[in-house]
Amino acid sequence: MVTPDLPRSRTYAYGEDRRQKIDAYWRETGPRATPRPAVLVLHGGYWLQGDKSGWKYFARRLTEEGFVAVTANYRLAPKAQWPAQRDDAMSALAFVRKHARQWNVDPQRIAVVGASSGGHLATQLGTFGTGTAQVRGVVALSPPNNPYLAYQDGGKPDATPSQQTLRQAVTSLVNCVPGAATDKDCWTRLKDANSSTHASAGDAPMLLMHTTGDFVPLTQSTGLAGALRAAGVPAEVKKIEGDRHASGLLADEHTYPGIVTWLKNRLKPGPE
Repeated sequence: MVTPDLPRSRTYAYGEDRRQKIDAYWRETGPRATPRPAVLVLHGGYWLQGDKSGWKYFARRLTEEGFVAVTANYRLAPKAQWPAQRDDAMSALAFVRKHARQWNVDPQRIAVVGASSGGHLATQLGTFGTGTAQVRGVVALSPPNNPYLAYQDGGKPDATPSQQTLRQAVTSLVNCVPGAATDKDCWTRLKDANSSTHASAGDAPMLLMHTTGDFVPLTQSTGLAGALRAAGVPAEVKKIEGDRHASGLLADEHTYPGIVTWLKNRLKPGPE
């Protein structure tokens, strides 16, 4: 068994904040090589923590499959209030598109993969405005697509510690506590943070994945998928046995190959 050579990699700043950085992973090509598809990867961590470095191995594996991989950090709550996180994901994507020639990327063939809160940002990229204007496809692992629903679940008597943590994270993200006396701006931010409210024709096709025992339940994706399908956008919700969350889903032997196959099908050369 031969271990492939490591791809080239470099860190770039896409903004002035110290969190606004990406790591690009690519393999050298000849001068006449066909431009390659790219995958932007967004980390999780309750919108409060996490780092792109945790996806280094995943990114390297993607380069073996013919992709250019870019992992991104973004500003975190509570210091940065929604929609700063989505703004950063959009800015990182714009940076990749602007500098596509540097890594031999086809700027019209970019998809996004995200896990947990990064999965939520991925579905936002796929639905905000006209999603396909941003990305050709979205893969989200355990995405809390509806933060208000996560807030409600975290307040139930049988809520797990992780669900309770997620509930508190939602209040940090939108900088308010939902309730009867909550001001209008709070509800506006919560609505904006719900990916299904942006679903419309022209959005990016999605593969949404959860385990059966995930503390971010399948219902977080069935609502979004339903809204996308109603708009004529392909959306698949995949259920995996177990209780793993986010990147933990990759421990299932079928998850990574399934993601790669889905991405290759979505990022084939040519128009949609």
